[in-house]
Amino acid sequence: MRTAFAYTTARILMFGVSVMLLYFAGARGILLLGLALLISAVASYILLNKQRQIMADRLNRRLSRVGEKATEIRERLEEGAKAEDPDDAEPDETAKAETAEDEDEPSGSRAL
Repeated sequence: MRTAFAYTTARILMFGVSVMLLYFAGARGILLLGLALLISAVASYILLNKQRQIMADRLNRRLSRVGEKATEIRERLEEGAKAEDPDDAEPDETAKAETAEDEDEPSGSRAL
């Protein structure tokens, strides 16, 4: 978080310095803002490369930790689902018996 704050602050300062230099050079209005954005973007790309790499590395580490946690949770959920679900390959004996009784009696001939 501190690195992102420092990087953002440096970008804002570069933009401010670019605006001031261009203003004293005679640029005004939209030209001043456009040139200041362009100059500060190029300068920050060159000068703040190290800070940008540090932020990217930290973000990648954080995302990999989140991905590992998500994988662990998914595996635990799958294990729990397997433990809860009965084995569907072999139905229990009562279900077999009920199915056999239903097949032996024609429909509508059941006694009430």
